[in-house]
Amino acid sequence: MTEVSSLTGRLLVATPALADPNFDRAVVLLLDHDEEGSLGVVLNRPTPVGVADILQPWAELAGEPGVVFQGGPVSLDSALGVAVVPGEAGEHDGGPMGDGADTDGDGPLGWRRVHGAIGLVDLEAPPELLSAELGSLRIFAGYAGWGPGQLEEELTEGAWYVVESEPGDVSSPSPERLWRAVLRRQRNELAMVATYPDDPSLN
Repeated sequence: MTEVSSLTGRLLVATPALADPNFDRAVVLLLDHDEEGSLGVVLNRPTPVGVADILQPWAELAGEPGVVFQGGPVSLDSALGVAVVPGEAGEHDGGPMGDGADTDGDGPLGWRRVHGAIGLVDLEAPPELLSAELGSLRIFAGYAGWGPGQLEEELTEGAWYVVESEPGDVSSPSPERLWRAVLRRQRNELAMVATYPDDPSLN
């Protein structure tokens, strides 16, 4: 079995070559990636549904725009909360303390670190537990999932760029501009892709 180097916490940015309409210009935050498969949420698909309409107790903590995002084509009837906890970045990531990632004392109760300051929120928990700690919260309906080796195949086919995430990507107030913004900040030829026209027939 080949070792899969984990891309958890990284962003998958859809290349202009990616044909699947579910992921056209998508920016996906990978929440889990190992040899058993991958799971992530699309960060730039806001829906017209307000967080208050489906998860009233969490509405006040949700950042702008205060709507539910479509996290991907799988399990659209389930909700995932992704939140940034300021000041948590890096303390337990990959250093000598790297084994602390899943212990109870790591971050606030009801929040589980995924990568750096980014983590998953237990939406069954009372929001008061977290309200003082959360920097920003985003609610996703559904997620994107890949079976074992499937994402690796798509990467080989050139469907995705893999780039580092920043905590602000989760809570971008202008999600419709996130695809270009993420590409533009890359220090290589990817920055040029950000200028790619919306209609490929124009080039």
